[in-house]
Amino acid sequence: MKMPRQFFKPLAIGAPAPLRELPVRLERMIHFVPPHLEKIRAKVPQLAAEVDVVLGNLEDAIPADAKEAARRGFIDMVRATEFGRTGVWTRINALNSPWVLDDVTEIVAAVGNKLDVVMLPKVDGPWDIHYLDQLLAQLEARHGVAKPILIHAILETAEGVNNVEAIATASPRMHGMSLGPADLAASRAMKTTRVGGGHPDYKVLADALPAGGTRAAFQQDLWHYTLGKMVDACAAAGIKPFYGPFGDFADPAACEAQFRNAFLMGCAGAWSLHPSQVDIAKRVYSPDPGEVAFARKILDAMPDGTGAVMIDGKMQDDATWKQAKVVVDLARLVAAKDPEMGKIYGL
Repeated sequence: MKMPRQFFKPLAIGAPAPLRELPVRLERMIHFVPPHLEKIRAKVPQLAAEVDVVLGNLEDAIPADAKEAARRGFIDMVRATEFGRTGVWTRINALNSPWVLDDVTEIVAAVGNKLDVVMLPKVDGPWDIHYLDQLLAQLEARHGVAKPILIHAILETAEGVNNVEAIATASPRMHGMSLGPADLAASRAMKTTRVGGGHPDYKVLADALPAGGTRAAFQQDLWHYTLGKMVDACAAAGIKPFYGPFGDFADPAACEAQFRNAFLMGCAGAWSLHPSQVDIAKRVYSPDPGEVAFARKILDAMPDGTGAVMIDGKMQDDATWKQAKVVVDLARLVAAKDPEMGKIYGL
């Protein structure tokens, strides 16, 4: 076990010191871009003004014969674009793939100073994070990268779920985690081909009626347990949890419901795989104006966060003060990115 005093030391001579606190950034949606497609890359400068994170995807959904083109396209895209406050991420290929080493070495060498986060798929345990952590430090030192590149793990194997707490605390580079429901379903031998969301056969029945007849059925959330476990591990480690992909682009209502459940449980954002999902994520992961107004009432009534007061017939104390601060702090982040929302919030 690495001792706490050593935890925040650089892993390579000349590498930047690890961060002790995550940067405060709005990350309501991680928008996936296939960088091997020139037509899509051409839209990135405009896209960067509309989303919170642009991610160049090199892994799943990129054909094997386009992996190198995707890597080159991502580098060209980052070099050519001024991202401003928008995060710059890439999802590299899995550590057992033949492309991953070139993904990391070539991208850090070319655009390491503009890269915020590397998303690592199929993380089984802290050993996967330790490998990438050391490699990034060596490359940062070699190429003069000024700030540490963070790591975001995808929780998409049964082994990863079993080791989620150790993954969350594996490195000071840890930015957060995303739930990867499709690969996780395959890893667990779950009987579903859906990418995220519920399943009509995963349900509970209401009690039988004395006179018989059709019983009411209620669809349940396949991912509630895993999402809750991931959120707790991330919160305890001081990193960010995210919902991952929702694959049915033709069902925006179900997408919004899944995103909102994750938001209420503590997630900071979700993946957007299609332009239509950007607005859904923006709407869901921006706090409701009514909630912000009530939260501000609590903070105004309890400036030091202690004691108890009655507001609109409801008791508020130091616990609800903390809840209110979460809502208002997020609203301030949204307002800084979107002045129109700032006016709605009164901030």
